[in-house]
Amino acid sequence: HIKYPVVNSKTNESIVIATTRPETLFGDTAIAVYPSDKRYKHLIGTHVHLPLTNRTIPIIADAHVDPEFGSGAVKVTPAHDANDYAIGDRHSLERIKIMDQTGKMNENSPDVYQGMDRFDCRKQLVDDLEKQGFLEKIEDHQLSRGHCYRCHTVIEPYLSKQWFVAM
Repeated sequence: HIKYPVVNSKTNESIVIATTRPETLFGDTAIAVYPSDKRYKHLIGTHVHLPLTNRTIPIIADAHVDPEFGSGAVKVTPAHDANDYAIGDRHSLERIKIMDQTGKMNENSPDVYQGMDRFDCRKQLVDDLEKQGFLEKIEDHQLSRGHCYRCHTVIEPYLSKQWFVAM
C-alpha cells in the first residue's frame, strides 16, 4: 500500500494505492477512483505527487474501478496493464513504457533503477518507499499471473506492436 501525496493539500492528504507491482509506478499516468465513491469524490480533478519522481499525475473518475477492492483507488499504468490501457484510452492518458523487452527498467525510470531487473527493482523500490515514508503497509495477496508455456517465466504485460496471420 503506497501513499501518493495530494498536490497542494493543506491537510497533508494522501491517496493510498494497493498494488502487487510497485515497480510499475514509474509508468503511472493517473490515479482512478469510482465516480461516486464518497471517500475520493472531492479529489477528482486534483493531482498527486508520483512517489520517488518529480512528476504529478491527475486523479480521474472511471467506472472500471471497484470501490470495494483494495483501497478503492487504482494506479493507472497504460503501457503495462490491459485494463489500464483501456482506462488510458477513455481518458487520453499517456503510455509510458518503463521496462524494456527483457524486463529491465529503462530510461523512463529514475536513474537509480535503470538497468535493474524488474524483480530486483521491486525490492529496492519497496525499501526506498519505506525509507521516504510512502509505504503504508505490506500484506499478502493471492493473485494469478501468466507464465510462458515454454520457459515458465512470469509474463510481463508490455505495450508493443503485434501482428497475427490468419490461415
